This record gives sequence, C-alpha cells and structure tokens, in this order.
Amino acid sequence: MTIQPRRLLLILVVGLLGTALLQAQRQRFGVGPGIFQKEDPTKEFAIVRWYSSGWQGDGWAHDYPNAEEHILQIMNEVSLIDTDRLSYKVVDLASPEIFKYPFAYVSHPGEVVPSDEEIENLRQYVDRGGFIMLDDFGGQNQGAWEMENFREVLRRAFPDREMYPLTENHELLKISYAIDNLNMEHPMSGAKSFFYGFDDSEGRLAMIICYANDVGD
Repeated sequence: MTIQPRRLLLILVVGLLGTALLQAQRQRFGVGPGIFQKEDPTKEFAIVRWYSSGWQGDGWAHDYPNAEEHILQIMNEVSLIDTDRLSYKVVDLASPEIFKYPFAYVSHPGEVVPSDEEIENLRQYVDRGGFIMLDDFGGQNQGAWEMENFREVLRRAFPDREMYPLTENHELLKISYAIDNLNMEHPMSGAKSFFYGFDDSEGRLAMIICYANDVGD
C-alpha cells in the first residue's frame, strides 16, 4: 500500500504519541477553566489549538476545524489511540487550561507576539511534557519574516535551546513505520518543505515544526 507523504507525517505523530505516553503526560498536567464554548473532548487523545490575542491577524484559525478533523480522522484510521474526528478544542495560550491537553496544534506561528505570561506558559508546557505541532507558515512567498518572528518567540521562551533540522536518521521516523525521507512540497505553492525539531529540558522531542507545509490540508 502506498502512503501519501502528508499522511506519513501524521503517522509520525501517531507513533510518538502512543497511549502509554499520553497517560503518563496527563498525570503531570493541571486542569484549568475553559474559556471557549465547545465542550471538552471526552476521548483519550485530543488536539487543542492555541489562540492568543497577540496574533497579528486570523492565521491562528486557518483551516479550523477542518485541519483538526482531518488529522484526527487519519489517527483514528491508522492507530489504536482512543480518539475521533471531533476530539479537539480551542484554548487561549494565556489560560492554565492548556496544561489539560498534552498535544497542541499551532497555525501560523510566525504571526504571534506572545505576552510574557504566554511565554511562561509555553515554557512550562514544553518542559512539563507537552508536545506541539507548528504548521502552515512559510512557503508562499512571504519572505523570511515569519521564521524570524517564530525564532524570536523561541528565544524568549528558551534562551538556552535552538531548534534543529529533522533528518532521515531521526528515531521518530522509525517508531511505527519505516519512513526513509521527508521530501515534501507545500500543497499550494510547491515550495520545498522543511521540518525542524525542538527538545524539552530533558532532551526529548517536544515540537515538530512544519515550515513551508500545511499538514492540516
């Protein structure tokens, strides 16, 4: 069976976020009040999309909720993780509710200028075991500013760490499926996609950064 490249990337996330890991992470997360109307997901695995008043535009909501439903449907098809296509929610990055959900999805991360409180939440989220997929920025002739803005967010939150390119020999590519490359293109522009990793304070992969790509599509 031939698996499409975009589906391969989602399978990587599935492999990383097996049920045992989710249960272990959930025990370390606190619970905060919700601020959006959608009811809390009831499945074992959920995607939370982050919102911030510091977003310069509406890119944070791009493809919502289609992206979540697309990703979750694929997870449901290729894994035994307890989820379904409606297992998602939007949460404000400034809220302690982010710690209720170990997996976060961020759209257009180069367009946000977080507050100091949000920077602290980001740092705590990563170093307490959360995992973030950052998606849908670059690759459509925007220039370098989106990546530079995103790097500045990382510098504020993690001055001691840098993101790094994910390569074909990364263990993530061997967890559930043997994937030999990350050769992908932006679905709209055809620009070459680049994938980066970012570790938590213990050296564990905590972010996958999808530049010039749109996994949600």
